Amino acid sequence: QVQLVESGGGLVQPGGSLRLSCAASGSIFSPNVMGWYRQAPGKQRELVASIISEGNTNYADFVKGRFTISRDNAKNMVYLQMNSLKPEDTAVYYCKLNQRGPDYWGRGTLVTVSS
Repeated sequence: QVQLVESGGGLVQPGGSLRLSCAASGSIFSPNVMGWYRQAPGKQRELVASIISEGNTNYADFVKGRFTISRDNAKNMVYLQMNSLKPEDTAVYYCKLNQRGPDYWGRGTLVTVSS
């Protein structure tokens, strides 16, 4: 079993920054892919960014140049640095682990961008 716990969400003004963290525990295998997804009210969950064990990253077009995903394999942590936040970035942000076997999801952390 795997547990994913997100943290770091909150209320931030437009143009501000937040750093999300995701702590993974349990049976973690390599290689794997860890990713951040988000779901805004009334919308489908969408990929924000992902990173594989070796460090290669992938970003959704709407966050390129503003968000940075990183990971610490020794600590089983993945991070999402979010800069230049916009009101449309408001959503619940979820961490996901993809490895052999089922995918695992965290419960999410709410990010609200508002003045």
